[in-house]
Amino acid sequence: MAFDEGFAQRVREVLTDTEGLAEKRMFGGVAWLLDGNMAVGILGPELMVRVGPDVYDEILAERGARPFDVTGRPMRGWVLVAQDATGEEKELSAWIVRGLAFARSLPPK
Repeated sequence: MAFDEGFAQRVREVLTDTEGLAEKRMFGGVAWLLDGNMAVGILGPELMVRVGPDVYDEILAERGARPFDVTGRPMRGWVLVAQDATGEEKELSAWIVRGLAFARSLPPK
């Protein structure tokens, strides 16, 4: 599945000053890892955000969020966010901050 390079560039711009970040092709898309832990990515037209299992159900209730499921088994703690919920820079940044916060809570790999 191809990903939107323009959308990827928007994500890169938000992540510009983030220390310990690496970009990697994954799942047919692109992902950004913080100290080796995945924080956010793009799969098709959607933003993939690692939010963790503790807030997963709460976040699924938010506009545009749905379970991350590429195998038929949703990955608890990961969500996909529809484009219409990331159209504004403020919205996109807020989702990215969530992914970074969870990745920072994990030990570096």
